[in-house]
Amino acid sequence: MTEEKAATKKKPKGGSKGMSDKLEAVGAIGQAISTEVQKVIIGKSHVIDNVLINILSNGNLLFEDYPGLAKTLMTNTFADALGCDFKRVQFTPDLLPADITGTNIYDAKKGEFSFKPGPIFCNLLLSDEINRAPPKTQAALLEAMQEKQVTIGTVTHKLPAPFLTMATQNPVEQEGTYPLPEAQLDRFMFKMSVGYPDRADEDEILARRIARKKDDVEVETITDPARVVAMQTAIEDVFVDPAVRMYMVEIVSRTREDPRVLVGSSPRGSQALLKTSRSAAAMRGRDFVTPDDVKSVATLAVAHRLILKPEHQIKGLETDEVISDILRQVPVPTV
Repeated sequence: MTEEKAATKKKPKGGSKGMSDKLEAVGAIGQAISTEVQKVIIGKSHVIDNVLINILSNGNLLFEDYPGLAKTLMTNTFADALGCDFKRVQFTPDLLPADITGTNIYDAKKGEFSFKPGPIFCNLLLSDEINRAPPKTQAALLEAMQEKQVTIGTVTHKLPAPFLTMATQNPVEQEGTYPLPEAQLDRFMFKMSVGYPDRADEDEILARRIARKKDDVEVETITDPARVVAMQTAIEDVFVDPAVRMYMVEIVSRTREDPRVLVGSSPRGSQALLKTSRSAAAMRGRDFVTPDDVKSVATLAVAHRLILKPEHQIKGLETDEVISDILRQVPVPTV
């Protein structure tokens, strides 16, 4: 019996038609957004789909890749297609927390302080080269990433919905950088890379640039912030069989037992696996999660939450390899 059939034997009974319609809309709108973004980002449909899964899961995303691979362009293009407010912050060693969150400014005429919001008050924030800012500035994002709010002094300001951060960092240039602490890495739902295009895709990039006679690409707005929030809410209706749920738990639990791992994933990792598996199922036109959905997102959702033992880090072992080994070892559930 295949994994797909094994997991689909048991499905929710008596689901309402309204629920089904909402999930069908998620898949349809998601495909429309993907098609629109692919007008700009060539040959990276799997990356685009994973970014969409992250957005539907209401999570933050960390791109770790080399310069010039369209990380910034992809974020900006998604913001245009989603109809969301987009802001970009270039992280530098002299960047202060108030430069991101905003600050209270004294108004001499009124004799009182008024709050001036920072660039974090948007729907989609690009934190470019996040590891170039000192830890205090990096930490200014923590509350926003997890709680969707910012506290200035004694006053808490809610961020607009939806809100998510897409951050970038260069894996090669480490001079003058501040590695992200584990607590902040854990706040990113996905950590992923874009990768270089192959020759055919790179040729297509140049051909399209010649044809349009300008750098900018016009992107059609597919949705709006309110509808994005509704799509995120609809994901909660995706059914997860108890056997598939335990499959997620087993994957995450084994990261804590692997002899190569110093610190395994916390329950935040299993929750990320749950959310993104549901989003992956909805993107694929289903209202239930299969083991293949879990496998497709496991590395992106869990690998960056692991800390390897020093002797294995020295040998060049990657956390992705650990997750791949675990996925091969954990029995696939059948219902």
